[in-house]
Amino acid sequence: MRKVVSVLFTTVDGVVESPEQWQFGWDDEMAALLAGSLERCDTVLLGRATYQMWAGYWPNYTGGDDAAFADWINNAPKHVVSSTLDNVDEWQNSTLIKGDPADAIKQLKEGEGKDISVSGSPGLVASLVAQDLLDELTLLINPVVAGGGRKKLFASDAALKKLALVSAEPTSTGAIIATYRPAS
Repeated sequence: MRKVVSVLFTTVDGVVESPEQWQFGWDDEMAALLAGSLERCDTVLLGRATYQMWAGYWPNYTGGDDAAFADWINNAPKHVVSSTLDNVDEWQNSTLIKGDPADAIKQLKEGEGKDISVSGSPGLVASLVAQDLLDELTLLINPVVAGGGRKKLFASDAALKKLALVSAEPTSTGAIIATYRPAS
């Protein structure tokens, strides 16, 4: 069975919104992690906001440091979870999940292929954790406190969910790559 996995940038205080404003370091360990996730996944889950932002950017990206990711994300099948979009025709290989997202995600997990990556989409990640649909969560915890006024991964009233630490690795820029799975 395929796994649903997510890699998110976060701060020590749990902020996930606008990493371009607080992520000051990039290192070889982060690059290796992200390259590895491209190799182990062949399908993408996106929330509405990330889809709309990325559909206007990645299809037009040419060359540069992110060329491998652009090629991967543009060619991968993308499944968009949204209750407000009418279509996702703007970006090739995109399918709008209609009906119950949990049922659609369970069907994706039972299908053929590599793992399924939840790219960006912190609201979707939190929802998948709450519904026991996320199999692995990797956090790149940046050594910074972003402060108030920004979206955190989990709301202050989120239900208790126990996770098991699979691995934790400090990076050369002082970040920590921590991987969790649901606790048994």
